[in-house]
Amino acid sequence: MATLKAARISIMAGRFTKLMSRPRRLVSVRASDHLLTRQISTEAESVASRLHKSGLLRTQGLIGGKWVDAYDRKTIKVYNPATGEVIADVPCMGGRETNDAISSAYEAFYSWSKLTAAERSRYLRKWYDLLIAHREELGQLITLEQGKPIKEALGEVSYGAGFIEFSAEEAKRVYGDIIPSPLADRRLFVLKQPVGVVGAITPWNFPLAMITRKVGPALACGCTVVIKPSEITPLTALAAAELSLQAGIPPGVVNVVMGNASDIGDSLLASTQVRKITFTGSTAVGKKLMAGSAGTVKKVSLELGGNAPCIVFDDADLDVAVKGTLAAKFRNSGQTCVCANRVLVQEGIYEKFVNAFSKAVQNLQVGDGFTEGVVQGPLINEAAVQKVESFLQDAISKGAKVLLGGKRHSLGMSFYEPTVISDVKGEMLLSREEVFGPVAPLLRFKTEDEAIRLANDTNAGLAAYIFTNNIQRSWRVSEALEYGLVGVNEGIVSTEVAPFGGVKQSGLGREGSKYGMDEYLEMKYVCLGNMNSN
Repeated sequence: MATLKAARISIMAGRFTKLMSRPRRLVSVRASDHLLTRQISTEAESVASRLHKSGLLRTQGLIGGKWVDAYDRKTIKVYNPATGEVIADVPCMGGRETNDAISSAYEAFYSWSKLTAAERSRYLRKWYDLLIAHREELGQLITLEQGKPIKEALGEVSYGAGFIEFSAEEAKRVYGDIIPSPLADRRLFVLKQPVGVVGAITPWNFPLAMITRKVGPALACGCTVVIKPSEITPLTALAAAELSLQAGIPPGVVNVVMGNASDIGDSLLASTQVRKITFTGSTAVGKKLMAGSAGTVKKVSLELGGNAPCIVFDDADLDVAVKGTLAAKFRNSGQTCVCANRVLVQEGIYEKFVNAFSKAVQNLQVGDGFTEGVVQGPLINEAAVQKVESFLQDAISKGAKVLLGGKRHSLGMSFYEPTVISDVKGEMLLSREEVFGPVAPLLRFKTEDEAIRLANDTNAGLAAYIFTNNIQRSWRVSEALEYGLVGVNEGIVSTEVAPFGGVKQSGLGREGSKYGMDEYLEMKYVCLGNMNSN
């Protein structure tokens, strides 16, 4: 059986290398373009070779410690968004496979939860060490299937691994409590115990970090997991799962199924053995999961959509504001839930900011994520491009003006030009919903109160950004903003040591930090009576 598995991996690696070595679609046929094509093809071959040697090129689901195909042998294709080429075929799983994964996690829960915190910590630490040891391969795999530039992808690996490291440390700090009793013959105390089997449903925009941010604390607390990664980017999840096995984490503790999202989700929701659902994704899907969890009264954590305001006050440092807004808006080509979706600029600094910001955006290099100097990769697929186009068309039809970009990039595929658009109003889609693309809408405001009103005029409440040199204002506005995260003079605020989550319709619960551990724990009160008896 081991020989057959090795042969299968070898064949897949060969297919992977062959597919990724095909010439890329190019706009011109200049000698420099041919050179770039050869460099990219060589890089792809190198990635495939390293993944093959490390055993990270996994194309099956993981159930009970075994790599398995879909029971009906159906598959789905994983594409490189930069080229449209097929990277690999993975199983299109559904309800039956999910139910088996749940059973596997349920069986493993008893033994895993009985391990000491120190033992679970050691397993997680080993997993972290392996993630860091394979940082380069994982980063390249993220760029291949998700499209973000390699520098960002490597950053995601470090960021994602950080949640495993932090969880390994926090596993030993899950403390209970002793309560002073009002009666002399009683002793009262509180235990914290793992909630049970966790269904973790994750998105495509951070194919590693959104998994580790959930699975790390779940395992640290003693829970077992069934992971459902996005069918668009499953390869990174499978590679991370392979490393969890290499770390010695017992079979059944980590399971991965992918494919038919509705069938998998329905099975997770219907099962009484699944005691918690944790989800990162759209608000619409989050609401369905929340409603579906009611039938079995599951614990739910939801990290949903945002509509982040980025407020630039007259007293801001212009260079800091431009740099911070650029990072908040264009990271991952605007495809993050905390991306600045509206840039509110006070009238006194408006013209200077718009000019400086537009110049900075104009210098953003767009291209394949493996190309040196590229900071903007493709959007994830054609549907994402069409959404951006529809939002822009709505804004233009209502009076907005495109200052920069505003169209598909000459590279073709799902590449889109970084865009700056002014005269945006509150009734436009750009102001009401997430564009999830490289579009920066500019809105002008006069007073601090007006900025706060505009910023809070949304059902979302995930992240917000402020740029000001006035310390009193930074406190006032931070407190007034109805958001779970606020960055002051900083565009990148996420870290494993701080709580991440939103208010209003941006979700429930928190991820990361010591507070994120509580999402995977149940509190039990114990009363000991007759303590004065011999």
